[in-house]
Amino acid sequence: MTGVAARLAALLLAALLSACATRQPGPEAAPAAPAASAATDGDSDGQAYRLDIRVDEDPGGALSALLNQHLDLARYRASSAALNRSELARLIAATPAQAQSLLETEGFFNAQVQARRDDIADSGEEARVRVDVNAGPRTRVAELQLDFQEGLAAEDAQALRDSLRRAWPLPQGAAFTQSQWAAGKNDLLVRARTGGFPLAHWRDTQARVDPDTHEARLELVMDSGARARLGELRIDGLERQSRQTVERLAGFDTGDGYTEQRLAEFQERLAKTQLFDAVRVQLLTDSPDDQGRYPVQVTLREAQLQQATFALGYNANTGQHISVEHLHRRPFGLPLRARSKLNLGRDTRGAEFEISSHPQPDLHRSIASMQYEQDRSGGQDDTNLSLRLGRLYEATQDERLSYVELLRSRETIAGAVSNSHAVSINQQWIRRRLDSTLLPTDGHQGLALVGVGMADASDASRGVFGRLQLKLGAYKPLGLHWYGSARAEMAQVVTSDRVGVPEKLLLRAGGDDSVRGYGYNTLGPQRNGVTVGGRVLATGSLEIARPFTLSLPSLWGALFVDAGNAAPRWQDYRPVIGWGAGVRWRSPVGPLRVDLARAQETGKWRLHFSVGIAL
Repeated sequence: MTGVAARLAALLLAALLSACATRQPGPEAAPAAPAASAATDGDSDGQAYRLDIRVDEDPGGALSALLNQHLDLARYRASSAALNRSELARLIAATPAQAQSLLETEGFFNAQVQARRDDIADSGEEARVRVDVNAGPRTRVAELQLDFQEGLAAEDAQALRDSLRRAWPLPQGAAFTQSQWAAGKNDLLVRARTGGFPLAHWRDTQARVDPDTHEARLELVMDSGARARLGELRIDGLERQSRQTVERLAGFDTGDGYTEQRLAEFQERLAKTQLFDAVRVQLLTDSPDDQGRYPVQVTLREAQLQQATFALGYNANTGQHISVEHLHRRPFGLPLRARSKLNLGRDTRGAEFEISSHPQPDLHRSIASMQYEQDRSGGQDDTNLSLRLGRLYEATQDERLSYVELLRSRETIAGAVSNSHAVSINQQWIRRRLDSTLLPTDGHQGLALVGVGMADASDASRGVFGRLQLKLGAYKPLGLHWYGSARAEMAQVVTSDRVGVPEKLLLRAGGDDSVRGYGYNTLGPQRNGVTVGGRVLATGSLEIARPFTLSLPSLWGALFVDAGNAAPRWQDYRPVIGWGAGVRWRSPVGPLRVDLARAQETGKWRLHFSVGIAL
């Protein structure tokens, strides 16, 4: 009995070892060291081996990389596990079946795999294991049937159905892979749910593969349920702010069709008010009302009623500065927001006070502000006092600002003093179509401004003037981890040369977000050796950038060239060039840019740095 028990135990241990050696690996599985072999073959010491995987017709080496990553032979070798001869032999024997299973995930269902160990006379040398693979023809999609039931089958869902079909990654003729099959199903569900059908699910999905004809026939049926309608707002977390403030920002009425984008825009509008530290908007799909409308849950955490911010910093354009800012989110118990700021710097100093209403039902806010500033950069001393009254519309991708401005200025240039003032009506538009507002890599944005007013100065005539300004920015991935960006600006003050337009409304170039290599506002017409504002301006920039290493994707290097200038009129316009290289840190608050630029006209180098995306 003792002998029988011993033999049974040995057989059980051998079976366990065989199952361990031939298991199918998962992409995330870590190799475990094989158990000690029960067999004795005279070589109990661990033996290192060299692995050579050769795949016929493998452009780009994708299949070789797959096998080198997931075969047990490769993973045990990478883990430096000690294998004796019998353990290595079991892994070699299990390799063909394991490799065929891996290749099937990439659409190769007729792969031929041979694995062998080369004999080496000198037992002290590394063993050599060779795996030869003939992947065979790749299976392609011969037929695709993608159907929709219930709400998605209705006529008013045609646009969404078409977009889902376009998004499917395995159309007829495409190479079939398991990863695209799984990812495609998940992606279409997400698109259907965020597009208005939160209860969408797959009723049936089948992929029938014929290994003899190398063809796959795909059948998918999505059951979408009824289109969701938006119901009542359920708001939690309000203490000092009013419910009406939240309701005005919804942007939809009860009964409107649900899309994830609508709720995302609602959430962003709430966050942009700066009244809340945390905002969450979600559809409650488990509690529809009698008419099939789903409640919208709004969970808020109000910000402190008052907030003070102290900042100490340095700007490459205007030098070191200290600023203090105070924000009151409900002054005098009224639905208003009051902001005041004091700034003291090397070249600039100023004070600002702004009061604005909470957003109205049409998403507009009324704004009134007063600003005092003194600018001593560029060899002149400008003092400005301005008053503004306006209306601001803020949406997720678009902004519109209409305002009336009264401006009084005092300019001192080379000892000569001039007083001027202007009153103007202005309209500004901002459009953003970016993949990320803080860290864009794809898309475009633009700003356009039109203004008209009356100006007067102590040393010039009184008259009408107009203002035109256009700024454009574009971002584009270029491939191989390279990214390109471009910006351009054109502006003009339209008036007679005799009209005394305040210096603040005139145009100068140079600096971080203009033409790098030149000082801030140092490009423009010259008067007594000092740069003054021109009436026309054009600048542009081209830049390419990429991460230094893929292990640090937030640290980029960049190459750029800028060009532009300002002038009294277009006939006198002569652009200058600056070029150089820089470093970008894509931080959570926006990109930090450090650039070293050479001014082509002077041959001098200048260091620039800034934070954020300028528009």
